[in-house]
Amino acid sequence: HLQKKRRAATARRQHLKSAMLQLAATEIEKEAAAKEVEKQNYLAEHCPPLSLPGSMQELQELCKKLHAKIESVDEERYDTEVKLQKTTKELEDLSQKLFDLRGKFKRPPLRRVRMSADAMLRALLGSKHKVCMDLRANLKQVKKEDTEKEKDLRDVGDWRKNIEEKSGMEGRKKMFEAGE
Repeated sequence: HLQKKRRAATARRQHLKSAMLQLAATEIEKEAAAKEVEKQNYLAEHCPPLSLPGSMQELQELCKKLHAKIESVDEERYDTEVKLQKTTKELEDLSQKLFDLRGKFKRPPLRRVRMSADAMLRALLGSKHKVCMDLRANLKQVKKEDTEKEKDLRDVGDWRKNIEEKSGMEGRKKMFEAGE
């Protein structure tokens, strides 16, 4: 069942592909025909049909006109080439400047530096400001008072002794008696 679906899908895919190729071929033919028509229209507009005069004098004048047109077209072509070269050169210079700017500001690999808080403030604020940062100076002082819990903890002593006393049958007997 699954293979039938796969075959149908591949057959459909191949059919769609061939249909797309046929459509693309017809579109290419249409584009080529449209280009040819456009070319003919442009030539008809810009290049009138050549009428050769009968006399030698008129023929020489026609040649002079054609040479003048050729020269003007060559000048335009040369001007556009120069403009193109100038813009490409500017683009290359700007891209080189960009590359140089990126290259100059490479970040160095950062290293860890041990610095006290005072030294850090001095580095940030400059040597003019003498700031002493004693972190313990502003702490609140608390007097230690003995509470009953602390006394009990001190009286208990070492936990190992306590366990040794309770180990064995005698220790369990004491615990049982104490529990009653």
